Amino acid sequence: MPQPKVTRTRAAFSMGYGVEVNILADPSRGWGLLTDAQGFPRWNSTVSGIEGRIQEGERLGLRVPGTDRTFTPRVSGVVPQERMTWTGGCAPMFKGVRTFMLKGRTDGATDFSMNERFFGLMLPLVKRSMPDLGPVFERFASDLKREAEPA
Repeated sequence: MPQPKVTRTRAAFSMGYGVEVNILADPSRGWGLLTDAQGFPRWNSTVSGIEGRIQEGERLGLRVPGTDRTFTPRVSGVVPQERMTWTGGCAPMFKGVRTFMLKGRTDGATDFSMNERFFGLMLPLVKRSMPDLGPVFERFASDLKREAEPA
């Protein structure tokens, strides 16, 4: 079973993380998990709670383990069973854009990728205090793969 592949990029005013994994299930299975806010924390160990609906234009209240902070990304760019984006922050000071993508394969499997790019004028001041999201991205992709694939 191939493991998720994590990538990291860093520049003066931007940084990013990405993960890719092949899921042995069709895109509708992964999409159903990614857009079910109520069920998200059940299968995803990187999220402790979500308030709101994972739909175009909605603002979420996202809680993650290890912090009391609530992240409030807005959902956009929704193409069912293919992709969506969660955007938070305030440009040009600091902004984060997370994109989820599902690509069906001819063998019935799905290539899943998730990337997040942080950018803005404040990034050089705060990036040293930001955690390494590589392990979080790897765990997210592993959790999704485990939950989406048939037992």
